[in-house]
Amino acid sequence: MSKRDYYEVLGVSRDADKKAIKKAYRSLANKYHPDKNPDNAEALDKFKEIAEAYEVLSSDDKRAAYDRFGHDGVNGQAGAGGFGGAGGFSDIFGDVFGDIFGGGAGGGQSRTRRGSDLRYTLELELEQAVWGCEEKIRIPTLVDCEKCDGTGAKPGTKPKTCPTCNGAGQVRMSQGFFSVQQTCPQCHGQGQIISDPCNSCHGQGRKQEYKTLNVKIPAGVDTGDRIRLSGEGEAGTFGGPAGDLFVQVSVKPHAIFERDGANLYCEVPISFTTAALGGEIDVPTLDGRVRLKVTPECQTGKLFRLRNKGVKPVRGGPVGDLICRVIVETPVNLTERQQELLRELAETMGEDSHHSPKQKSWFDGVKKFFDDIKK
Repeated sequence: MSKRDYYEVLGVSRDADKKAIKKAYRSLANKYHPDKNPDNAEALDKFKEIAEAYEVLSSDDKRAAYDRFGHDGVNGQAGAGGFGGAGGFSDIFGDVFGDIFGGGAGGGQSRTRRGSDLRYTLELELEQAVWGCEEKIRIPTLVDCEKCDGTGAKPGTKPKTCPTCNGAGQVRMSQGFFSVQQTCPQCHGQGQIISDPCNSCHGQGRKQEYKTLNVKIPAGVDTGDRIRLSGEGEAGTFGGPAGDLFVQVSVKPHAIFERDGANLYCEVPISFTTAALGGEIDVPTLDGRVRLKVTPECQTGKLFRLRNKGVKPVRGGPVGDLICRVIVETPVNLTERQQELLRELAETMGEDSHHSPKQKSWFDGVKKFFDDIKK
């Protein structure tokens, strides 16, 4: 098919190792895949050219023949059968999209799969979520076995092509007029077998370990927000790409503040005299104390808004407010003199509804309720 230099087609040097060749192949095949370039004849030709180059350079025997004799050394071997042959359409799915679909349509490349994503719930104080921080987390995960470099084979050896399916991962069983294709019973669909497994990972290519990561928490996050750490999930199988780690934020309840979006809320108790006569009180905020002026005749439930004392959302937008809800506190543990003064105050007010308008309207409503029942 192609007469261009195979190394030039994949964009790698002549001394590139298999890992570099495979990485270049995956990237280019993904770029020029027919599904991503419908009705594009040029992309289709490039796709076939890439598949042909990879088929030759990924095989030790074919690559040696190509390096020695050029295209003449591999004529009739590369690209046989187009998409249906070795190194064709089935390999593209197994090698490039196996991490998405969980393996290809057969072939030894189906051993390579993307690692699983992981989720970690990180509990934060409200202040940490509002201002941002950097936290260390320790997670259990599967990592590539260092001893065998993720191959699963004992150092000095390598996996062999399955003799039962010849690396296809599937075998065809015929009985009479019927023919059924099924997973190879010897390699279990992997296309390769490990006759001498690594004694460190027992042929799995991965080991479970704990790793410590520094996670930067942006300012303004809230419960439910997720931070994605690309490539920090489980290692892929047999050289496949690692999954991602998703750090899910959970903000702990705060002793003073409650958060609702960009706004903060808090309850502020005030004395009976401050509520009646007015005054100034200290109110806490996340960045220090502020003085709040309480208007005379203040009732429980009255809201005071402190502008820009809330949270700046992580996704942008204006800073929220701090909303203070006043709670009038009834005095307790009164001395005899204090009780006497309150009685004198009550006598001076008498039953004048002018001093307690809400109380009068409430009793008027109760009276009307019972009158309506009698009717």
